Amino acid sequence: MKGLVLDAKWEPKADYAVSDWEKQTGKAITGSSVWRYPKMEVKEWPDPKLGPTDVLVEVKACGVCGSDIHFYETDEDDYILYPGLTKFPTITGHEFSGKVVEIGKDVTTLKAGDLVTAEEMVWCGFCTPCRNGFPNHCVNLEEIGFTIPGAFANYMAVPAKLCWKIDSIAEHFGSEELGYEVGALSEPTSVSYNALFERGGGFRPGHFFAVFGAGPIGLAAIGLAYAAGAGKIVAFEISDQRRDLAKKIGADFVYDPRDVIPHEVLMEHSKGEGFDFMCEAAGVPGIVIPEMEKALAINGKIVIIGRAAQLVPMYLETLQVRRGQVFGSQGHSGHGNFPNVIRMVASGKLDLKPIITAWYSLEQTVEAIAKSGDRADGKILVKPNQ
Repeated sequence: MKGLVLDAKWEPKADYAVSDWEKQTGKAITGSSVWRYPKMEVKEWPDPKLGPTDVLVEVKACGVCGSDIHFYETDEDDYILYPGLTKFPTITGHEFSGKVVEIGKDVTTLKAGDLVTAEEMVWCGFCTPCRNGFPNHCVNLEEIGFTIPGAFANYMAVPAKLCWKIDSIAEHFGSEELGYEVGALSEPTSVSYNALFERGGGFRPGHFFAVFGAGPIGLAAIGLAYAAGAGKIVAFEISDQRRDLAKKIGADFVYDPRDVIPHEVLMEHSKGEGFDFMCEAAGVPGIVIPEMEKALAINGKIVIIGRAAQLVPMYLETLQVRRGQVFGSQGHSGHGNFPNVIRMVASGKLDLKPIITAWYSLEQTVEAIAKSGDRADGKILVKPNQ
């Protein structure tokens, strides 16, 4: 079969201390400090081998994620920009949907012909964080498209425990093809769902909600906030196209942060009381957090989703005086995140279809990732078998 293979040179930066675990596993905990001279190429790759608890999935759609862009783009020294867990070479891509074409001998929950999406984080279920109910923080974590082969490919083997059926989404749209396309957004939307409702603890209907960054994660957060009954939704985004998408998905007001002072806008909209829940989805916390602090309502919450390997100044007095709370969020697994997102989409209460703005073939995957680097589209999909 064919897949988009990413390879890079293991060349740790001079100031990066490589751990014994990294040396033994070949995995980099902080990829941006280790992997240099990345190369992406669609080429032949061995067919997946099916384990007894795996299913073989024919990939129908796979979204381009910000992490894929951060594999493609490099810093001035040609290191990848993605700061997380990585092991190369591998096939990238992790926001996907597809059809089950074969099941392992011990699989009982799925059958050939099922329409599925899947979690990207391959949690072990045995380590202390997993046993305590924190699968997103598994110490034996593998990640589809990061450390093991992903979904920019014709086929992939996936642990059945990670798969969720999306037949109900196809039924809602009356189209199997649309079921696959929208179903592929389950993973990034579950990232936002986990951030808002699991990590951040949610908000009461009527609360004021703001999101900084209206890329796919921010757009999903807007859609979720709208469905959850936010009293007012304000978004900040520099892309014209994404600002339009934010309005379509549920934002009441959308601004280019270069044209306004965000905290002044939020205080004006809240008549000086501040916003109850704010979400950092832009990946520039050094710029965003100070604005959030100045517009934080009493008992207000800030949730960090965007990835940025940097120290950020925070004025703790604001958090103490205003009873503020800041939450870090990673991943999407557990806590009913995936099935709840699928239910919301299938019911029509969460419309993700407008987020999809472009479609590419497998052979065009590098082009699709480069296009995502413009940071103007909503979600770009690759359809490997079309």
